[in-house]
Amino acid sequence: MTVTFDTILVANRGEIALRVIRTCKEMGIRTVAVHSTADKDSAHVRAADTAVQIGPGMPRKSYLSAPAIIEAAIRTGADAVHPGYGFLSEDPDFAEICADNGLVFIGPRPEVLSRLGDKAVARELMTDAGLPVLPGSPGTVDSAAEATDLAARIGFPLIIKAAAGGGGRGMTVVRQQSDLLPAYRQTRATAQAVFGDNRVYLERFCDSARHIEVQVLADGQGSVLHLGERDCSVQRRHQKLIEESPGPGLHKELTAAMARAAVRGARAVGYTGAGTFEFLVHDEGFSFMEMNCRIQVEHPVTEAVFGVDLVREQIRVAAGQALGYAQEDLVPRGAAVECRVNAEDPARNFAPCPGTLEEFVPPGGPFVRVDTHGYAGWRVPSQYDSLLAKVITWAPEREAALDRMDRALAEFRISGPGVHTTIPLLRDVIADPAFRNGKHDTSFLDARP
Repeated sequence: MTVTFDTILVANRGEIALRVIRTCKEMGIRTVAVHSTADKDSAHVRAADTAVQIGPGMPRKSYLSAPAIIEAAIRTGADAVHPGYGFLSEDPDFAEICADNGLVFIGPRPEVLSRLGDKAVARELMTDAGLPVLPGSPGTVDSAAEATDLAARIGFPLIIKAAAGGGGRGMTVVRQQSDLLPAYRQTRATAQAVFGDNRVYLERFCDSARHIEVQVLADGQGSVLHLGERDCSVQRRHQKLIEESPGPGLHKELTAAMARAAVRGARAVGYTGAGTFEFLVHDEGFSFMEMNCRIQVEHPVTEAVFGVDLVREQIRVAAGQALGYAQEDLVPRGAAVECRVNAEDPARNFAPCPGTLEEFVPPGGPFVRVDTHGYAGWRVPSQYDSLLAKVITWAPEREAALDRMDRALAEFRISGPGVHTTIPLLRDVIADPAFRNGKHDTSFLDARP
């Protein structure tokens, strides 16, 4: 296989930086890690061929600093930048700056990122492409009076979302008229503080829906393929904890229709690379929520079921190569489950638990994959996301994949002063009859006693 990249700079940290570096090594590509002072001992720094310190622990002065990352790329002779997820991965300005400096941004074109990054615009684009959407505002809502008029038409409950939002942040559910205006003002303030953009839009809220997403791959030569669906319904505060593929209990006609919609939507916007369409599945069918223009945290379950290295495909497409296979070549096999092990205390409303890991022994065994940057002696920083590891299990049947997951989580040994993890909660969920029977939805965790 011919690859035009000699060196890729990985503009991220943690498990995703390590995961990208590993694929680059398998492809014979040199890697450059960037890191903050807080991450100087991180596993991705050790794994890369070259490492460059780009700033202090505060993200906006390191992992969100485009000038520091570009300077590191130029200084180390990188010819491409892989952004991972989060941070600058969906920033059209960063993608454009990469291009201006002769660097290939491994992701969609800046103009595509710009349109799909605005959730209100993305909603309009997908409506035009024929994808179903929930009743909502036609665009962003710029005044309290407009919000009041629209809410009367949409009805309650509804959800106010930040147009520039992502990662489960900048969303407020409103269940009655009296809460609308305080929620509207608060969501705008949060959106401004978190995303630097106070625009919001309104949408009907479904209490008992399934969160189902479809993985797509698209090259720049007209090929757009899907790799099935993932169920991501087990969430806390709109953030995912457990993902699996395929989605349990869904009719094949429904998942096929969602896959066709995702491919149609990707074609409509000229998408290239790996992307994910997020849908809500409800009593009336399914509705488009948003598109994520990057690799997802939960991509390993798709890789396990389809046998495709999605990061490798991202790199190949960015290098100008065709996917080189057809939809009928992508055949799913078995079932895969991913559990996110976070350094959090579920008993204290998922409060982060930074601290030094005195013991860190990941599980092993057949068909168990652990993506992690943790190790004994490493100090979990307080400045970043609390994700410590992702445990992925595969089996020919879902029940066996869940049994294997429970065994793997039971093996996982993590301890340190003040360090708590989500492992006990994850095992409780896996043992829950409703989850086992595929009867869960996005309200599953909130409804538990």
